[in-house]
Amino acid sequence: MSVDMSSQASDSNEEFEDDEDGVEGDIDHYYDGLDDDVAIEEPFDPEEYHFNCLTYKESQRVLTEEVHSIASALKVSPAVAKLVLVQFQWQVSQILERCKSNSSQLLCEAHAHAQPTSTCRSLPTGVSLQCGVCLQLVRRDALLSLPCQHSFCKACWEQHCTVLVKDGVGVEISCMAQDCSLRMPDDFVLPLLPSEELKDKYRRYLFRDYVESHFQLQLCPGADCPIVIQVQKPRARRVQCSCCGEVFCFKCRQMYHAPTDCATIRKWLTKCADDSETANYISAHTKDCPKCNICIEKNGGCNHMQCSKCKHDFCWMCLGDWKTHGSEYYECSRYKENPDIVNQSQQAQAREALKKYLFYFERWENHNKSLQLEAQTYQRIQEKIQERVMNNLGTWIDWQYLQNAAKLLAKCRYTLQYTYPYAYYMESGPRKKLFEYQQAQLEAEIENLSWKVERADSYERGEPSANDRGDLENQMHIAEQKRRTLLKDFHDT
Repeated sequence: MSVDMSSQASDSNEEFEDDEDGVEGDIDHYYDGLDDDVAIEEPFDPEEYHFNCLTYKESQRVLTEEVHSIASALKVSPAVAKLVLVQFQWQVSQILERCKSNSSQLLCEAHAHAQPTSTCRSLPTGVSLQCGVCLQLVRRDALLSLPCQHSFCKACWEQHCTVLVKDGVGVEISCMAQDCSLRMPDDFVLPLLPSEELKDKYRRYLFRDYVESHFQLQLCPGADCPIVIQVQKPRARRVQCSCCGEVFCFKCRQMYHAPTDCATIRKWLTKCADDSETANYISAHTKDCPKCNICIEKNGGCNHMQCSKCKHDFCWMCLGDWKTHGSEYYECSRYKENPDIVNQSQQAQAREALKKYLFYFERWENHNKSLQLEAQTYQRIQEKIQERVMNNLGTWIDWQYLQNAAKLLAKCRYTLQYTYPYAYYMESGPRKKLFEYQQAQLEAEIENLSWKVERADSYERGEPSANDRGDLENQMHIAEQKRRTLLKDFHDT
């Protein structure tokens, strides 16, 4: 909320790149420890999602059990069973069901067995035969082949596997013959690799491919993190690694983005990266007071601004009088489409498209920056609490509600930020109107909460006011209720 009279230049491209890395780490664990402090009318949490964090050995155990199950049912080696499981995303029950009707077709679809229509040839008799790759004459017992019967010398197979493993290929190593898609099982590849180092690499790449193809598993995207996340039903939900603390969407392994779906957030981030130059002018931190025209810098997360010179209250986003925003509907959060735009020139339509994008991008970017500014507020609150506890002005528990309020504010604003890509790509109609209404209600309550957190009288007094605390906690309840209602109606639907 606080304002300053100074102007500040910034490199908007650099800022945008930083923002894409996410802001969740600015206030650590603001999803944790809030449920008991925020009693809401609707107990259902649309973000509730059960998952397990598995170590490498635990993951291997899960995979091995499923491999043995399929190998036994299909009567094939574990190496071939892995190829089948990878092809069908490790959906064991479906594989077992299909196995009952036509197991040969199953193997062919997994590229683990030669197609019935393929040209299979027996190795001819004779002392020496020609390798199909190097064209050298080699002894018959030095030729190797897969079930497709394409035979090549051992040296060529070794070179083929070595090159692919060095390139990071695992499961996808296939036969060298042209137009043959038969995959090479690991028990065929491993003896061909010339060094233990290369064999270890190959095993790592196989493990990566096994996990990434498994519909219930995801590798933690944290740097050098060995943890694998396991779920029962794969959905676009928030998960957090127990080892490195990385928070991400289970389905796409990108930053958590509810209520926007995975495909839409990818499209949005790509568009933002492509159009970052176009959006340069809105990345500045300063605007003019709509009443006295003095230059104002936003250095707090709240959009409710008060000019330090003329004391005019206005909205940072639309510069409108704060009193006219009302408590029911935020007009400045809803883009007003031009209904006649389809009948206008291509240039006019292009301008309208740019105007629409900038409208949503500015609000997306504003909430991102507000999160970073509120992280500073959170830090100040922690320092204030520590100072007062050290001076015997209440206990840590007495002041905990302020820290919880700041954490909930960050949690709500993070959700609100990701409503704007959702709204940008949403088709016009009754559903979009409902979404915009709920979005506007959430935005209003978040700004009320942000205003109360930043202007808490408790910062200045030695003892927390019961009225101030009750007012703040009530606002927390309202904001979280609005957030959950929006997610319940629109998240992953």
